[in-house]
Amino acid sequence: MSETITPRLVSLDEPLGGDKRAVIQALAARVAAEGRATDAAVLAADAWAREEKDETGLPGGIAIPHAKSPAVTQASLAFARLDPPVEFGAPDGGADLVFLIAAPDTAAEEHLAVLSKLARSLMREEFTSGLRAATTDEEVVAIVRDAIGEGAAPAPEPVDDVKPQRATGTELTVDGRPARIVAVTSCATGIAHTFMAADALTAAGAAAGVDLAVEPQGSSGYQALPIEIIEQADAVIFATDVDVREVQRFAGKPVIRSGVKRGIEQPAQMVAEAVAAANDPGAARVAAVGGAATATASTANLSWGARIQRILLTGVSYMIPFVAGGGLLIALGFLLGGVDVNADDKAFEIIIDNALWSLPAGGLGEYLGSVAFVIGATSMGFLVAALAGYIAFAIADRPGIAPGFVAGAIAVTMNAGFIGGILGGLLAGFIAWWLGSRTVPRWLRGLMPVVIIPLLGSIVASGLMILFLGRPIAALMTALTDGLTALTASSAGVVAVGVILGLMMCFDLGGPVNKVAYVFATTGLAAASSTNTAPYLIMAAVMCAGMVPPLAMALASTVLARGLFTPVERENGKAAWLLGAAFISEGAIPFAAADPLRVIPASMLGGAVTGALSMVFGVTSFAPHGGIFVLFAISPVWGFLVALVAGTVVSALAIVVLKKYVGRKELEQAEAAFAAPVAA
Repeated sequence: MSETITPRLVSLDEPLGGDKRAVIQALAARVAAEGRATDAAVLAADAWAREEKDETGLPGGIAIPHAKSPAVTQASLAFARLDPPVEFGAPDGGADLVFLIAAPDTAAEEHLAVLSKLARSLMREEFTSGLRAATTDEEVVAIVRDAIGEGAAPAPEPVDDVKPQRATGTELTVDGRPARIVAVTSCATGIAHTFMAADALTAAGAAAGVDLAVEPQGSSGYQALPIEIIEQADAVIFATDVDVREVQRFAGKPVIRSGVKRGIEQPAQMVAEAVAAANDPGAARVAAVGGAATATASTANLSWGARIQRILLTGVSYMIPFVAGGGLLIALGFLLGGVDVNADDKAFEIIIDNALWSLPAGGLGEYLGSVAFVIGATSMGFLVAALAGYIAFAIADRPGIAPGFVAGAIAVTMNAGFIGGILGGLLAGFIAWWLGSRTVPRWLRGLMPVVIIPLLGSIVASGLMILFLGRPIAALMTALTDGLTALTASSAGVVAVGVILGLMMCFDLGGPVNKVAYVFATTGLAAASSTNTAPYLIMAAVMCAGMVPPLAMALASTVLARGLFTPVERENGKAAWLLGAAFISEGAIPFAAADPLRVIPASMLGGAVTGALSMVFGVTSFAPHGGIFVLFAISPVWGFLVALVAGTVVSALAIVVLKKYVGRKELEQAEAAFAAPVAA
């Protein structure tokens, strides 16, 4: 394995800028100048995105900005000793020792293991003291290589990851004996914070006289704790930023949860809290199944709004296969059986009264079209129930599915639509989660997820829908649908509806606003008929507008203005052609993530144009997904294509203009910042 750090990747007491972003950019430039990254800007952007998610400053004057990036070609460490220190968000002040940890997005396990050793070394006083005392770049390289095992005398591993550690001191006890605690640590990249938190918790447990075993779940894999250690544990600590793997192993244990950084900064407090939880019969526990515990652990550092957003998007993601499959079958039914295939429940009567050997008057096409329509309509009938069921699943895992599906079905029965499904799913999920978190006798635990929780969850959630919530929500849905239908009766209203839908589809590119518009359109298809074509108009406008952002970014980055985009963006642009054509709005996310203040407004402008034109041309879509691959289900095709091309061109030109003339000064300053360290 090649060397991870070289003297040219070291900066001792040089001015790299007055803030952490400038330091990250300067270190990324060094990595690129050494030929270890193809694009300094992309590496810096990836490291900065990680920094914005969770600051990487640590106690003791240390910062470890890091990223797994497609721009990195060789796992590398870039080091800066800063004077004066720069703020990286640590609770005790600025950092004077900064490591940029750069890993390829497809890094091999051996590289990730080396980078993890560095993170663990940062917890040792002799290592950081050596870095502060070093007088040459070569001395720093020698210290680091020894620590990570690339030197002549590799340092031993700081701790054993699995075996419990015990030391004398102020002991924390359970039932008169030293407490037994297990812990899991993990961060988004699984390189640095994961192992630093593991070592900090292990050291804190040893100092407190606690038997503490830690399972770091890093990018290079993890060694699962022996099941007997978990079974004997009095409590568990989850210091995690992502989902705990195989969380069901810890079911029933009192639990303390936090983000991974607290495991580094406050390990002693977390150990004390875990022991207190072990001695508290009413303490929160890991649910009997994984979902609730996993969701809580992975979102512990999110606001309630962000948690609800993740829950809702989970429900939508599981619902989409019902929509896509069912909607395409309905479209195929119209293609084979004619546009009146469902007039007065015609399709259902045909499949009941006829068979392949006894065809209806319309022949084989009418029969197969009816079959396709009935299957598709049945699939679409699960839409709201699936949405509610998997919202509940996102909150409470498998025990939430049954109460959620039932609440969603009740919402359909009450004509409460997708809003009723969302509310029913949330009710069912939180009720199931609460029931699963209760402490029950061991003999009852096996019945909880399969009998008790589904039974009580269904009764309470669906009962609330029937008794109190269903009718008001149904009235709201009726008013909303009638209002939109009335708008489509006038030319001005048609344009307004198209613009609103186009703006929503392009606002967050697959996020919650986009999904609200999409779910509204797809659930409306179930109520569409030959006399009520408004849902088909709305579906066409939503799908057409949702295709604009990726197609516009593809056009701008690969045809109109290649020089305004990075090499990585140009590669993304090639893929965006297909993603956009297939109605996958998320194809524009790489562009929006790098430049949201210009990409999103440009996308919304084109989406508004497309939505308005689609409605004006009276374009209808019997299919809820597929883009240009379901043109057979769209009418008139020319109107759909004209609206799509117009919006795409408008968005592409807008992004080119914005990139060329808006904020150019800031871009030039950023480019100069990247170039300066290279020249040095």
